[in-house]
Order: sequence, then structure tokens, then C-alpha cells
Amino acid sequence: METSIVNSLGGVTLIAGGPVTRRDLKVAQRRAPILVAADGGADAALRWGVMPQAVIGDFDSLSPRARETIDPSRLHPIAEQETTDFDKALRSVSAPFVIGLGCVGGRVDHTLAALNALVRHDRPCVLLGGPDILFAAPPARAIALRLAAGARVSLFPLSQVTGLSQGLEWPINGLTFAPNRQIGTSNRAALRDVTLTFAQPGMIVILPRRFLDAAVAALLYPAPIAAPSAA
Repeated sequence: METSIVNSLGGVTLIAGGPVTRRDLKVAQRRAPILVAADGGADAALRWGVMPQAVIGDFDSLSPRARETIDPSRLHPIAEQETTDFDKALRSVSAPFVIGLGCVGGRVDHTLAALNALVRHDRPCVLLGGPDILFAAPPARAIALRLAAGARVSLFPLSQVTGLSQGLEWPINGLTFAPNRQIGTSNRAALRDVTLTFAQPGMIVILPRRFLDAAVAALLYPAPIAAPSAA
């Protein structure tokens, strides 16, 4: 079993190598101040004037400038090539929650690989990028989301998943989801409070970005204690 490289009592911002805006970095770090970079994500952090506490990956994307700028004690190479740098970094972070940047809005294969990492590892992690946030619903535990009536709630399965819902315009009770069968994109909240429960791992939940705080709260707590954020 691997030992965590970064241990934090608060949230961690994990920046990967895809597109990252200054706005998204500020939004993430207001909630998760500690910054960890997955390989070439360190270059994006330095570009916006932030020094990562740790850089984790196989370092095939890390620029020579970043190597020269970052203290060697903060560089943590993991040489294996079977997983992505985001996967390596995510599994090496122990924190109450992680906000992932640079995973959405760039190359489609990188986005799919990040979603794969979300469902592989038991980490409360929300990806932020463009108009959306994405997270993997934990299996066998209800998540309570404080949203708004009419808000978009998209569900996309990465494996066969069954579940229950309360507060959705189109309930999912009795449905079997799978990536090559039933999916649940463009559902909507019929009520302010939405509860989702999935029996198996593998369901990706996609919401408008203004519900970042609600998503983090849903992953951490059994009740919807957070109102929509100004993200």
C-alpha cells in the first residue's frame, strides 16, 4: 500500500496539465489552499505565480524551468507508466477533499482518464473546469445536494450502476445505468434539495460550477449544509 506524499487537515487543490485559468485557481485555493501539482501542472501553477507544495508524477511533462525553480524536496517522481500523473497525484494525497484543475476542457482522453481515476480511488474529489463541476458519487451512501429548482443534474456512468433519487425531475429509481446503455445526462432538480444513492461505484455527477460548495459538502457530510457558491 502506498504512503501518502501530502497529508493535509484541509482541502487540497490538485492541478493537472490541462487548461487552467487564474479564476479557477483562485476559486479552488479559496477553498483548498494547499496546492499540489500533477507533473506538468506545476508549470501552470508557476505561470500564475503559485509555488506547489508538491509535484507528483513521472515527470515526462515537467519543463526544465519548473525543475530548476522548484526545490528538489518538493519533487516526488513516481516512475510507473501504468497510470496517469493525475492518478498518481490523487492517490498520493490524504485530505478531507480535493479540488482538481486542469482535467476538464482540454484533451478528451485526459478528461476520460481523470474520470477513471475518480472512480478508482476513494477520494472526495471535485473537478472544476469551464461551466461544470464533476465528481464520482460514493457507492452505498446517500449524498444530499443543496441545489436550486431547475438546476441541471447530469449523470454519466462509467460502469453498470443502479441507484435511487429524491428531488429529480426524472427519478432514477429502477433504472440500470451503463456507458453503452442507459445514461442520465440533462436531468434537472425539481426541488432545492436532491438526494442521490448509488449501489455501486462508477457514477459521475455533473453540475453547474456554481454548486461547487454544495458538491464538496455532499461528499463530506450527510446533510446539504452549503448554499450555491459564487464560483
